[in-house]
Amino acid sequence: MATTPHSIEAQYTLLTAVARLDELRVRDSLAGARSDAEALDRAGLLELLALSEVVAQKAAYGRQLTVRAARESGASWSQIGAALGTSKQAAWEAHTRWIDAQAAVYGQPGRLGFDDEDVARARAVAGEPDES
Repeated sequence: MATTPHSIEAQYTLLTAVARLDELRVRDSLAGARSDAEALDRAGLLELLALSEVVAQKAAYGRQLTVRAARESGASWSQIGAALGTSKQAAWEAHTRWIDAQAAVYGQPGRLGFDDEDVARARAVAGEPDES
């Protein structure tokens, strides 16, 4: 079976995925710098790629949970955009795409996602970028 982000995602938390990713990156870097270090083989390099994607996905999910929490605490989209280094519109659009993605995976094996009630609550919390 091929190593894909989907095939390994459930095995890792964000922290354990980052640790394994770092381990593989260091090993690969050392192989280029030292003759006694073994380079990653194809399977190791593919695992490194898949782990990179798992880390990116998990970090993005965590970021959107924090955006939602910030909105629930009363933060404006301007404040959230500033904290993310982007505009309020871009921050809001990314968050609404995340809500849509959570709705799309609802009910898929191994995925939690958002049911219709969760989506409605998330959209109410998100509001519009022109609001507060």
